[in-house]
Amino acid sequence: MNERRRSPLRRTLPALAAVAGSCLVGGTACADQLDAVYSIRLVGLPIGVGSVNATLTPRSYTVEARGKLTGLVNLVVNARGAATGRGGIVDGRISPAAYATTAVNATTTRTVRMAIAGNAVQAVEISPPFDERPDRIPLSDADRRNIVDPVGGAVIPAVGPGPITSQMACNRTIPVFDGYTRFDITLTYVGERDVSAKGYAGKAAVCAVRYTPIAGHRRDRPATRYMAENRDIEVWLAPVNSARVFMPFRVSARTMIGTVVVEATQFLVHKNDASEQGRSEAN
Repeated sequence: MNERRRSPLRRTLPALAAVAGSCLVGGTACADQLDAVYSIRLVGLPIGVGSVNATLTPRSYTVEARGKLTGLVNLVVNARGAATGRGGIVDGRISPAAYATTAVNATTTRTVRMAIAGNAVQAVEISPPFDERPDRIPLSDADRRNIVDPVGGAVIPAVGPGPITSQMACNRTIPVFDGYTRFDITLTYVGERDVSAKGYAGKAAVCAVRYTPIAGHRRDRPATRYMAENRDIEVWLAPVNSARVFMPFRVSARTMIGTVVVEATQFLVHKNDASEQGRSEAN
């Protein structure tokens, strides 16, 4: 067929196929955008709200999370916080590059910033710094290596090839360093639940959670001992399928003042052109 007589459709189809291919190969051109909203409840009473906005591919993640107390609790405590993190996903493992968090209460605003490479901390800035306490377990250089930050630890890559199943989510230990404490989060698969929120209705993996403090924590602090012995912590993980990761849908934990539940009221996933995002950030 003469090139001049080729129909517009015939000329357009190869270009569309190339774009689709670039989205599928490695997941580098097109990303999943997760926009999630969470309610926060203490012993069944609403005390706060949170949100997560994440750009996710099989090879990378960028996450922004925010939370604040509301209502009468806010009048007493006036607490809010935000955290961001970004990095890569290499061979099914999180490889963070940067992490930052700000926590605000009635008396203090504290920021923590971390640069990370090869799962090792390169630099930490904490302002204002924490007070030295005699019961604080010293951090070693080893505590700053082979770690992920708290934001990266919330992104759970699916293990193995093929369709994502709930069994891929749990049965792992996540070594977390938050800038001043080192701890392990161990997830154990206990089943799955049918869940629904705006934007999502489907299965969520249910993982039992154990918290193990390693270093940087205060050994004699009652809350630390309580959480280390706590067997009433669960996280429910929902899949973001084309990015091949799980993200928290629900977290529940028994605390010293009652059970706290953080649960999604919106879990909306839509396509985002990561290449366009990268170009706009560079400009």
